[in-house]
Amino acid sequence: MSKEFSRTQRVAQQLQKELAVILQRELKDPRIGMATISSVEVSRDMGYAKVYVTFLTIGEQTPEGSLEALREMAPYIRSLLGKQIRLRVTPELNFIFDKSLTEGMRISNLVSKAVRDDEDRRGDEEAEGEE
Repeated sequence: MSKEFSRTQRVAQQLQKELAVILQRELKDPRIGMATISSVEVSRDMGYAKVYVTFLTIGEQTPEGSLEALREMAPYIRSLLGKQIRLRVTPELNFIFDKSLTEGMRISNLVSKAVRDDEDRRGDEEAEGEE
């Protein structure tokens, strides 16, 4: 019977769930707005984890400031994570800003604009053809 998911993938999924709960319930730092864990990549030896996050910033908050706050709190978050998950070694957390959401929105806006421009151009051509 083949494995559907490797152990590292299962650990990454569990880390993502636990980190989401920790960010939502345990951290009260105002520098961190609403943070979303988009994905987690765990190294093969499970000693390191890349945690990709996105932020919904409010007012004076910036994604860079929120990311810096998370990086400062990484040892504390790791200790909370170690209490929640039973692993021989709790991975060292490296928080990385995930640009894919903003990049996806930018591309979507470009496609929408291109479609609108094309429709406007067709409308102009049809109006000229009726004259």
